[in-house]
Amino acid sequence: MLNVLISNDDGIHAEGIQTLFNEVKLVSNATIIAPHQERSTTGHSLNLDMPLRLQKVAENQWGCTGFPADCVLMGLGHVCKNGRPDLVVSGINRDANLAQDLYYSGTLAAAREACFHGVPSIGVSLSLDKRKDVLNYPTAALFIKELIKKDIHLLIPELIYLNINVPNLPVDEVKGVQYTSVGFKHYSEDIEERIDSRNRPYYWIRGTYQGYRDIAGSDCNAIDNGYISVTALQVGSLPSQNLIELERFIKSLNFPKRN
Repeated sequence: MLNVLISNDDGIHAEGIQTLFNEVKLVSNATIIAPHQERSTTGHSLNLDMPLRLQKVAENQWGCTGFPADCVLMGLGHVCKNGRPDLVVSGINRDANLAQDLYYSGTLAAAREACFHGVPSIGVSLSLDKRKDVLNYPTAALFIKELIKKDIHLLIPELIYLNINVPNLPVDEVKGVQYTSVGFKHYSEDIEERIDSRNRPYYWIRGTYQGYRDIAGSDCNAIDNGYISVTALQVGSLPSQNLIELERFIKSLNFPKRN
């Protein structure tokens, strides 16, 4: 069976990663190495000036004191060194990683770190823009399981990793899958000033989401229209020879399956 390493930035106890693990372990040898606490929006941080610690929290599950990229390195160099992962999956993130979110995202940092080391990788997120009362993590987990069953790791070229965003819908309400480009989101520049108990100012970054630019074929458009968005991200300048094959595969997916 395929060896799959799972990480995230929401922490090892997050509902998203546990839902993903429970599906992926049905079709692979799945291992979780994830931050022991939330590490959202930490970007591609690494702990190079302090030791890392691991704690086994369940069978094939370890919490790590580091950042998401640290967790992937811990897997490649220590926990999984005798059974190197065939695929790394990071997520399921609580909320979307669309457009320029990818530069802030710890979820995608884990996938990118794996890509740096030649391991096919995916970051997966659940978009919560339209409804937050119910979190449809099983929809995203089922999609990732379907990709694993179809050997997605053999179709991801060198220096490429996938950013997958899934609408927060029951699986039978998803309209399909689109192969997308990176869009653009608008955020405000608001900074809120407050005064502490010693009469000293402190500040909160209060930038709020103000919508996305309407770009045909973008990840933002796909999610807003109820489709799963799959975007291929490149970490180097070398030309990829197999993106056409990957794009053809994504566009051929029948998910959810319909007659």
